[in-house]
Amino acid sequence: MPTLVIDDQKVTVDPGTTIIQAAKKLDITIPHYCYHPRLKSVDMCRMCLVEVKDIPKLQTACSTQVRDNMVVFTNNQKVLDARRSVLEFLLINHPLDCPICDKAGECMLQDFYFQFSRHTSKFKEKKQKKHKVVNLGPKIVLDSERCILCARCVRFLKEVVGTEELGIFDRGDHSEIGIYPGRPLENNYQGNLADVCPVGALTAKDFRFACRSWFLCQENSICPGCSTGCNVLVHSSERSYDKTLRRVYRLTPRDNDEVNQSWLCDVGRYGYHFVDDPDRLTAPSLKRGEEYVKVDWDTAFREVAQRLRGIFERYSPSSLGIIPSPQLTNEDLYMVKKFFNETLCITNIDFKLPGWNQGQGDGFLLKADRNPNTMGAELLGLSGIGPQAGEIIEKTRLGEIKALYLVGSDPARYLGEEKIASALSRAQLVVFQGSNYNYACKFAHAILPGATFVEKEGTFTNAQARVQKINQALRPLGESLPDWKIILGLALTMGYYFPYKAAEDIFKDIAREVTGFSGLDYKKVGDKGIKLALSGG
Repeated sequence: MPTLVIDDQKVTVDPGTTIIQAAKKLDITIPHYCYHPRLKSVDMCRMCLVEVKDIPKLQTACSTQVRDNMVVFTNNQKVLDARRSVLEFLLINHPLDCPICDKAGECMLQDFYFQFSRHTSKFKEKKQKKHKVVNLGPKIVLDSERCILCARCVRFLKEVVGTEELGIFDRGDHSEIGIYPGRPLENNYQGNLADVCPVGALTAKDFRFACRSWFLCQENSICPGCSTGCNVLVHSSERSYDKTLRRVYRLTPRDNDEVNQSWLCDVGRYGYHFVDDPDRLTAPSLKRGEEYVKVDWDTAFREVAQRLRGIFERYSPSSLGIIPSPQLTNEDLYMVKKFFNETLCITNIDFKLPGWNQGQGDGFLLKADRNPNTMGAELLGLSGIGPQAGEIIEKTRLGEIKALYLVGSDPARYLGEEKIASALSRAQLVVFQGSNYNYACKFAHAILPGATFVEKEGTFTNAQARVQKINQALRPLGESLPDWKIILGLALTMGYYFPYKAAEDIFKDIAREVTGFSGLDYKKVGDKGIKLALSGG
């Protein structure tokens, strides 16, 4: 293994390591544009030039492999002069539109200019004008004037997605990024183009002019779009509590070599809008005649508890059906199992509605199962207790099940509105607990608003059996609560006490009682998750 010295610091690395990778081990940042750790090095921008002892010319740190006893200088005068020259060259035709650019505040060109350049350009000729606001499709806008031709976008589509819609056209200072004729930008990973672009040339329409980056807070989370469980950053702001305004402004990918590397599909990236959608349920509601009346939580719990007791006394626990959703966290689902099954002895519990795992995958990140916690629901025993979810709906239609409790579930999405209407209209009690209004709410006697994934803490277990943590980025909208808290409140009203004050307390019980989770806690799960050691897995 070669040992080298970088800026008077010694480091030993694996053979084949480049200078820029070795420097990162020492927390030395070498500025770059075209280099990306997930893409092949192409030596295009020349921003990463460094001096290597005994080599007359400066070398590109992104492609020069280290050797034993190499001595590297990343910040001497010769290197700094080269960086200034590169920046001056890149800025020759660059427009001065930082005040209106969506990348302002997180632009590498802006950052490195202030760090290494800050001098008056010697360029006196007329700037080369290129195209602005070029529509590349439904999700991405190109501003050619801002482009520094690092080709990250071209390489991403070629090396990662394999679709190759973008190329570099013309020559010299007329060169521009563009779409190949007859090959429109239609792949499921377009949002990553805005991520890999180091400047403001490629911007996402969804975020364009929506908010300045410095007004946003970031929180680690997990994408709820499918069973892959891609690691994401939630970019949010709580400056306004107006329900009609956005609080979540975007999701961006977070590095995890074991799950999604540095990428995120568009289904997951743009699937967050339900968090601030006008159809969010924000207060408990009870049906009074043909109208719904908003009530406080205590009133809602008392009425649901009273009606459940009445059905239990008149019939039996088999008269109640529970359909939870694999969109819920492990902690939410554990409370469903603990209360309804283990405490109330209800066996009509299942989450597998017909078609629950029959979405359209893409062979890369997006899975056919569009739920983040199907594996968690399986491991926690929310399937196989009794009849499947489709049978529970049918038993409700036949009058065998008198009360149906939907926890985050949207059965009409899978079974159709006609079938759900014929079943739920027969029930003596329908309780819907969830974050957003859906068709089942039309038949609910009680509506209990649940928090979304960005408004609570908990864990998902992805298709790899990797437990990953979501963190609360925002306060729950209105009076909505995490689903486990709603079940806890209902249980307490019915006379059953569970000693849980936080989601972490529930996870400790899961680690004690559920096979595969043994010995885990939130600290061990960490930011990257931890794969369960399952027998046969």
